[in-house]
Amino acid sequence: MDRPLNKYFDHTLLKPEATKDQIRALCEEAKKYDFYSVCVNGCYVSYAKDLLKDTDVRVAAVVGFPLGAMSSAAKQFETEDAIKNGASEIDMVINVGFLKSGDYDAVRDDIKGLAEICHKNGAILKVIIETCLLTDEEKIKVCQLSAQADADFVKTSTGFSTGGATCEDVKLMKANIPDTMEVKASGGIRDYDTTISMIKAGATRIGASAGATIMDNMEK
Repeated sequence: MDRPLNKYFDHTLLKPEATKDQIRALCEEAKKYDFYSVCVNGCYVSYAKDLLKDTDVRVAAVVGFPLGAMSSAAKQFETEDAIKNGASEIDMVINVGFLKSGDYDAVRDDIKGLAEICHKNGAILKVIIETCLLTDEEKIKVCQLSAQADADFVKTSTGFSTGGATCEDVKLMKANIPDTMEVKASGGIRDYDTTISMIKAGATRIGASAGATIMDNMEK
């Protein structure tokens, strides 16, 4: 590992029933463990940003979540709004149906529009490809499209579909992006051993709701 384990974590709470009290608890844990970021839905970005002021914990927002099937214009508006409210990282969901239809230009343009907004505002873009819905060939293709669109990361999963991160997918994604890009593993990462296996496979960021538990167990 090239940094302490806590700095790999995007401490995440994306459930639709998440309350303000739960978001506050998420942010308190992020401060306690000095995680890299919290990852929240757009409605909580400004709230989390305020709770994390005077810390170096960043706020990441999901966009087009969890289906990715809205218009590019809607994703662009959501991205601009999240950044305006304090997000410095955006985790977007691709249009899986377009990818499976072979409409690669549409997939690339969807990503590129958000990458341009992010980079203009000093934010980074992570592209959630939802690996559980894709063939290996489709995973490779969307990694290539993400690179062409100037994204910063490819990310395995939303955690809301039929499966989460696997080491095999992380390795495949890492092998099909340039060295300037990174891989985020997310979905079903609940313990220390799984976290370490994802990092060894090539992930440089871990999306998890269990980060505090993982850190506590590591320290015992």
